Amino acid sequence: MRRRVLIARLDSAGDVLLAGPAVRAVAHQADRVTFLCGRRGRAAAELLPGVDDIVEHTAAWIDPEPDPLDADATLALVADLAGRGIDQAVILTSFHQSPLPLALLLRMAGVPQVAATCEDYPGSLLDVRHRLEGDPHEVQRSLSLVGALGYRLPPDDDGTLAVRDDVLRRPNPAGDGPYVTVHPGASVPARAWAPESHAALVRALAEQGRKVVVTGGPGEESLTALVAGARAGAGAGRRAPAGPGEVADLGGATDLATLAVVLAGADAVVVANTGPAHLAAAVGTPVVSLFAPTVPAARWRPWSVPCRLLGHQDIGCAGCRARACPIPGHPCLGAVTVADVVAAVDELAPLRRPVGRRAS
Repeated sequence: MRRRVLIARLDSAGDVLLAGPAVRAVAHQADRVTFLCGRRGRAAAELLPGVDDIVEHTAAWIDPEPDPLDADATLALVADLAGRGIDQAVILTSFHQSPLPLALLLRMAGVPQVAATCEDYPGSLLDVRHRLEGDPHEVQRSLSLVGALGYRLPPDDDGTLAVRDDVLRRPNPAGDGPYVTVHPGASVPARAWAPESHAALVRALAEQGRKVVVTGGPGEESLTALVAGARAGAGAGRRAPAGPGEVADLGGATDLATLAVVLAGADAVVVANTGPAHLAAAVGTPVVSLFAPTVPAARWRPWSVPCRLLGHQDIGCAGCRARACPIPGHPCLGAVTVADVVAAVDELAPLRRPVGRRAS
């Protein structure tokens, strides 16, 4: 029987993008897919193929910087979901999150079947309590759950991350390639390589004769200006295309959809374990991943794209889930050198010269 299915992923943009293959598997067989996301994941949910409509609710039990629980907003969510005629709900979570608070709200909304991966005793809150062995990637974790419900990707779907086709038809503010993108920011400070190291990297790449595009979200303009340095000319938000050996600073100048276009045009992207790493994977761009092992790389590394993972993955404090590193020198990433990153970029994206230009 065809169904109206709700899929929930209530955390950040990268988490929502990693849910994409599971969403497509459900959409292949369901009549309608409603996606429930938090405020941090809304822009990513809008990029996913297979989503018919979106409900936004910031969950006090999931958001990393939660507001106090708003009883009125919570009851309004229950009323909204109750009015949608949902036949089945699938709660996607990471290994350290509980699906049970949302399962309770879905039960209050009268959803007849609720499924989640869950280690805790669910009582009557779940109809399908899925269990997993080993240490699967987040994409596999989600596909395993929807697979237990009978949903499979269509034969022509390879299970990689994706964004809607129309998104990539937007103009590219980075201009023509070839170029390498450097994204110095991270949603969690403990996952970020030092700004000064990023700045030295941009200089080194430009000195190779590469065009470098520095990106950052709203509020990161000072960071991208520092990283882009004097070569960026007009400063933060510079949109004019840069030539070989030049740097374009797009800090604060792109929404998530436009960032997807910029990343799709890049030969490679240098980025931490943060949302744009998964966005790069969703548009098929190779990733040099500055991966601080605050969470396991096996679960969170860029999915199904060429990738070079840099950072001390076997450090004793791996898996700390810290938001700010308490150890002087940030040893898991502090030991990564500019030469290490340049070598990884060179391996993933051998230097190309634009037609009509000669090397100096």
